[in-house]
Amino acid sequence: MNDSDTPVSRWSDLGRPPLNASALRRGLIRPGGLWTSLDVVPATGSTNTDLAGRAAAGLAEGAVLVAEEQTAGRGRLDRRWTAPARSGLFFSVLLRPGPEVPVRHHGWLPLLAGVAVATGLARAAGVDTALKWPNDLLVTVDGEERKAGGILAERAGDGAVVVGIGLNVSLRESELPVPTAGSLALADAVSLDRDTLLRGVLRSLERWYGQWREAGGDPALSRVQEAYAAGCATLGRAVRAELPGQRELAGEAVAIDSEGRLVVRTGDGERHAVGAGDIVHLRAAG
Repeated sequence: MNDSDTPVSRWSDLGRPPLNASALRRGLIRPGGLWTSLDVVPATGSTNTDLAGRAAAGLAEGAVLVAEEQTAGRGRLDRRWTAPARSGLFFSVLLRPGPEVPVRHHGWLPLLAGVAVATGLARAAGVDTALKWPNDLLVTVDGEERKAGGILAERAGDGAVVVGIGLNVSLRESELPVPTAGSLALADAVSLDRDTLLRGVLRSLERWYGQWREAGGDPALSRVQEAYAAGCATLGRAVRAELPGQRELAGEAVAIDSEGRLVVRTGDGERHAVGAGDIVHLRAAG
């Protein structure tokens, strides 16, 4: 018997069982908790797009939408994110921080989500997940850093924010979209059970988000800024920042400021706060 809301289809894979939606709801949705609904769909273009549409119709905070397969997933700069069905976790959550959190602090949500994913996976998968500024999730495979996931936060109107998370779980080397990609399987995770991993990440996100909101979104008081800096693989590295307008900035990444920007110190000693752009890790500083 298939105890999942996800029907068996032509791409069924015994090594990649479907998520158990009813069990996930029992484990995550509780009175007074953040998560208010959880839906698993067999496939969709983008969970962020779908959930943003529902948010505009007045969906309550705490909705979770998970896709077993995402055919038009988007990363930063409108990059595409695709992977074999049931090979990862592809989901979005709807957050409504409310008037107690100034809009200027909303930019911390993708960084907060990175902290939550990393700490959740440390417990659930036994994998050391590092954060590449601003929103890449890195694992170590054969001694090298590889991207195993990413985060995309988007405004959904009326103070709502949709945070999408994509994570490669069981991808094999032959299935990687690019050689620099990785997965929890390739990083020797102790568990590849996606139900366990999703519960762990969502519980961690609930804790960090609650802490941040109670602090009025203040990144220092909530300790989100400290936690992000501690887990950020970009800090202390020589980097090249590829900025809007085809500009570049090279130097050492030295801090994450109060607005979540990456502070880069150039060779002349000047410090530059980078709020948008691509960061390339060059080598360890010094």
